[in-house]
Amino acid sequence: MNEKMQMPAEEEIYYLAEFYKVFGDSTRIKILYVLLNRELCVNDIAQEISMSPSSISHQLRVLKQNRLVKFRREGKTIFYSLADHHVENILSQGLEHIEE
Repeated sequence: MNEKMQMPAEEEIYYLAEFYKVFGDSTRIKILYVLLNRELCVNDIAQEISMSPSSISHQLRVLKQNRLVKFRREGKTIFYSLADHHVENILSQGLEHIEE
């Protein structure tokens, strides 16, 4: 990625800004970290970060809309996991940046 980056189109800049807003909530960041190496249901996520299942469900909806988490249904239970390796990269690069 040594080649010079070009300014994206105005529409892409708008969507990029909206995308990064998702990371502006500490609960959503915690959910992403909890899902780093495993998939969990809402109740397990809620227990893991000591929050109510309804709060977790609300934040998961935002994460799903922004394609940061995916889900699969098993009977009546829905299991959530990170959408792809990019999410892990975004988290690790952000942490690396603030720890410099």
